[in-house]
Amino acid sequence: MRPDLEESFAAFVRARGEHHLRVAVLLTGSATEAEDLVQTSLVKLYRAWPRLDVSSSSPDAYLRKIIVNTRRSWWRARWRQESPIASVPDRPDPVEGGGDPADRQAVGSLVRAALAGLPRQQRAVLVLRYLEDLAEAEVASLLGCSVGSVKTHAHRGLRALRGSLGDLDEFAVNETAAPDGEKG
Repeated sequence: MRPDLEESFAAFVRARGEHHLRVAVLLTGSATEAEDLVQTSLVKLYRAWPRLDVSSSSPDAYLRKIIVNTRRSWWRARWRQESPIASVPDRPDPVEGGGDPADRQAVGSLVRAALAGLPRQQRAVLVLRYLEDLAEAEVASLLGCSVGSVKTHAHRGLRALRGSLGDLDEFAVNETAAPDGEKG
């Protein structure tokens, strides 16, 4: 590969690698499996990098598609050998996020554990729809299913998350107390 292409690829990985790793952690439920998934996906992206027109297309979208497809093929190959873990190491920066880091860590652990308990397709839909903020049609295209299936998986996944997370009011972030102790 030409040196200028190698540098542009390296710059992309430096700028967006952590984001895609976080997405992969939520998709897989495992930090180590997510690292393997992102590394494998980056190798595939590296091979395709010279053919990509980075100025007119989004390498993020291309990498996201590679990650989802690679995860799907791994899942099919190891059908039902998934072993999610209860918590993923996450060190929030109180300067950037504000609030109590311990509370954010606790909520993050609860959400990751709840996500890990969901079926694979529901977890993928929730991560892509709400973390990646993709439209239902984009999620459907990525996962190879209909928009109706995406809506169904999102509805069922959110209902399951609400059921397993219960009341997180003690960890409420950016809420102000109304008079008489009511939430505002």
